[in-house]
Amino acid sequence: MREGIRSVLALDDDIDLVATAADYDGLLAAVEEHHPDVVITDIRMPPNQTDEGIQAANQLRESHPELAVVVLSQYVEPDYAVRLFDQGSGKRAYLLKERVGEPEELHSAIRRVHEGGSVIDPKVVETLIEARAADRPTVLDRLTERELEVLAHMAQGESNAAIGYALFISPRSVEKHINSIFTKLDLSQEPDSHRRVQAVLVYLGRSDA
Repeated sequence: MREGIRSVLALDDDIDLVATAADYDGLLAAVEEHHPDVVITDIRMPPNQTDEGIQAANQLRESHPELAVVVLSQYVEPDYAVRLFDQGSGKRAYLLKERVGEPEELHSAIRRVHEGGSVIDPKVVETLIEARAADRPTVLDRLTERELEVLAHMAQGESNAAIGYALFISPRSVEKHINSIFTKLDLSQEPDSHRRVQAVLVYLGRSDA
């Protein structure tokens, strides 16, 4: 997998691979030595092959808040995605490993987190939507179908302009929908940046607002 990622990154002249690591401790040591802009990590790695990638991402948020992290997973595991974004969505991406075979997808995710955004693999979002459709009633039932569509795009870290482009509506309409989402989810008293993260966490099932 590391060699595959190395090959994909080599296709983009704007990306320089400064180091690789085989385990959790090696990853943290490489960050300290090379001070990269972005880390790409498997969700599971030695020593325990459990959730070291999530642990590393959260550790690095504390020790290197300027560092962006892309976590790769073999399977659609929404709970891991929720844990990754629980401490904030900025500079974090959760992608399936199959994206390594789609260079533009991986390169785009790297650029987005480097710029401060976030990315959630579309298949993870689809799984969350399907699970929620069969779930008990939640505060999300207050939202209209269009508002749910906007929120789904927010969960993928898209800007208002990108959401408008995807849904064929104006950025001003997107802003109105987002403000309505904040109000209906009882997030109207929070700062805008915090409200956006909280709304996504509600969508992902971490909080009931």
